[in-house]
Amino acid sequence: MKDISADYRVSTGVDGLDAILGGGLPRNRLYLVEGRTGSGKTTLALQFLLEGARRGERGLYITLSETKEELLAVAQSHGWSLDDINILDLAVPEKEVLPDSQYTLYHPSEVELGEITKSIFNQFELVRPMRVVLDSISEIRLQAREALRYRRQILALKQFFIGKQSTVLLLDDQRSETIGLMESVVHGIIVLQQLVQGYGPSRRNLHVLKLRGVKYRSGFHDIAIETGGIIVYPRLSDAEHRTDFDRKPLLSNVPELDALIGGGLNAGTATLIMGPAGSGKSTLAAQFAASAGSEDKKVAFFIFDENPHTLILRTRAIGIDLEGLVKAGRVMIRQVDPGECSAGEFSYLVRQTVDRDKASVVVIDSVNAYFESMPEEKFLTAHVHELLSYLSHQGVSTLLVLAQYGIVGTTMAVPVDLSYLADTVLLLRFFESAGDVRKALSVVKKRTGNHERTIREFRITSNGIQVGEPLRQFQGVLTGVPQYIGNAGPFLENDGDSSKK
Repeated sequence: MKDISADYRVSTGVDGLDAILGGGLPRNRLYLVEGRTGSGKTTLALQFLLEGARRGERGLYITLSETKEELLAVAQSHGWSLDDINILDLAVPEKEVLPDSQYTLYHPSEVELGEITKSIFNQFELVRPMRVVLDSISEIRLQAREALRYRRQILALKQFFIGKQSTVLLLDDQRSETIGLMESVVHGIIVLQQLVQGYGPSRRNLHVLKLRGVKYRSGFHDIAIETGGIIVYPRLSDAEHRTDFDRKPLLSNVPELDALIGGGLNAGTATLIMGPAGSGKSTLAAQFAASAGSEDKKVAFFIFDENPHTLILRTRAIGIDLEGLVKAGRVMIRQVDPGECSAGEFSYLVRQTVDRDKASVVVIDSVNAYFESMPEEKFLTAHVHELLSYLSHQGVSTLLVLAQYGIVGTTMAVPVDLSYLADTVLLLRFFESAGDVRKALSVVKKRTGNHERTIREFRITSNGIQVGEPLRQFQGVLTGVPQYIGNAGPFLENDGDSSKK
């Protein structure tokens, strides 16, 4: 499908929506924006007109439902001034809803609809706008009563506006019958939705149902309404983002750990760090992040379970200086509130750190909080798959922290299985030996090269991470209750103690 030149596009005033539309709306066409009350139709329409005013294009807002005062209040809540926007208030005055003011000889469709149309045409000729918003056509539908008369009225408005070289947005409450009547009349349809969940704030999204002659990004895209307008987070499409990158592996700067992994983590791969709570997953991820930062790489650390201050204090106690790397601008720690952040918004935040901030390492800690806080979100695994594919093609090394249920045993489960998406899987385990609780680390999967098949002891000390020799004298370490078959303890030394336990 041949795209239309940018010279014939009209920016909507919303960067994310323009990206979805491939640069904006084709000029001098009629578009339908549908959505229930509170979905953001009016806000989007005002941004559309304000963007036109910024570009020197006259705009006209025709309101049939809200009064001018209500419209100004909406603009004020976003910090906008509508001084450069012409407003035609055709909302029914209070006196006309009184019983004595009702028509008795003629149906309203024969009188009021004609008066409304005449007022619109007169105001248009006076203003000569390049952008028009009609809010909302549900009022026209109610007055027309019959579907045929309603359709003919919209066709008449279309022929008038398009003949005058104007780009028009028709706003309407979402109704299935409306789309059926309008889909062949308008050039494009944008649907806004507000979804109420069992817990947390409502989620909003939009999708382009139709856009004639233009290649656009289909599917649902998350949106948010904040002070300043609508923000659209385009659905991430990995096919649109491929680039060449440096394939130098990511090292931990712990020689035994790098040897276990087989020479470090390859660029453009995803590593899943799994294990029970308290086994050292986040610390292991922080070690890789600090190592990357010390090599002048940019690292983005997205944390769901703890705040940045706690992370910095905890890692500082074991010799990992994340704070210094943050001050140097090499490590960015971003706390994410999953109760307030949708899946699409999170993907957008990650993409920003890669595209804008040039992050080459991304840490997500933890996937559990991400999934469990949005149980009603569908296709979260598909979101993660697309996100990991995008990061891979950007050459980003991604570390995902995933906690397993339980402490010891062979039946520990995970809330979601992402092992098939990961290129490398690091498995941490607790095990008991002679009354001591110890930890073990192994690499159970690596797609991009060889790695050790051994199980090594893993310790976190005041001097940092230590990885011991392979536990060859144990059998059943991964079960949590191993059997010792050796002659001497192969364990790491305690801090300040040169003797082996």
